[in-house]
Amino acid sequence: MSTIVDTSSTTAGTATGRPRRGAGTSGKDVLHALPWIAPALLLILGVVLYPAVVMFFNSTRKISLSGIDQGSVGIDNYVELFSFPSFWPIFVRTIVWVVAVVVLTVVISLGLAQILNKAFPGRQLVRLAVIIPWAASVVMTTLVVYYGLEPYFGVINKFLVDIGLIDTPEGYGWTKHADTAFIWSIVIAVFVSLPFTSYTILAGLQTVPAEVLEAAKMDGAGPVRSYFGVILPQLRGALSVAIIINIINVFNSLPILKTMTGSIPGYDADTIMTLIFKYIQNQHKVDVASALSVVAFVIVIVIVAIYLRVVKPMREV
Repeated sequence: MSTIVDTSSTTAGTATGRPRRGAGTSGKDVLHALPWIAPALLLILGVVLYPAVVMFFNSTRKISLSGIDQGSVGIDNYVELFSFPSFWPIFVRTIVWVVAVVVLTVVISLGLAQILNKAFPGRQLVRLAVIIPWAASVVMTTLVVYYGLEPYFGVINKFLVDIGLIDTPEGYGWTKHADTAFIWSIVIAVFVSLPFTSYTILAGLQTVPAEVLEAAKMDGAGPVRSYFGVILPQLRGALSVAIIINIINVFNSLPILKTMTGSIPGYDADTIMTLIFKYIQNQHKVDVASALSVVAFVIVIVIVAIYLRVVKPMREV
């Protein structure tokens, strides 16, 4: 008497190269892994989730100057925020700030990474020099530029006179006017963002297979066509990481703008981050600042979501 073994389910599972339903991670496996991931989960809970919950809660409360919760006000803080006359110009300026810094950083970093990927004498020293703006304090770097732009004793201002861009050192105070201070802030932000972005792209360049470039060359592709047709698509992952992190970092950047534009009266050089700082420091409105923080959080999430939706960084080349 023969025994018939039903192997259809096994065959179906192995034919597709995927495990059958139910063969994946079980709840018992998750419990076994919990001791290993618990520290990371606790860190996320304490450093990320708890402050976010408090921020959302505070945005619906009336908080006194001394920090006492005086009860719920619903959406009144948001109404006050959106009724602020300078809010929408500041919102637009924030988008300009993020787009300008991220685009300029990525474009310059693409060229810089390409240079650093070449073999030339002293390459290690050049690579080390590129890291310096990243290793140095952002406030220190900003202060060097700030005082360098001083009308009477700034070395940058003197250099601009020597090359003929301005007439006299005392003729223009770059940091005294909202527009020029904001533009110089963009320059500094690009400068301090280049090291991370360049090295991220450089890491992506070093993963491009040499045989693929050789095949493109044998097919008659020139340097420009090889770069845009072969190399750039291979950098999708590296570029995605660099752009997303830069968007978050630049949007939340405070030290550069606070140092460069903090002494300028009014709100003509502010972004959302500096406005949050002014609500807390100057107006002592922690509740409205919390509402603005919630708005900033939502804006970042929306920008990143749109970017991921459009670019699809996980899609294979």
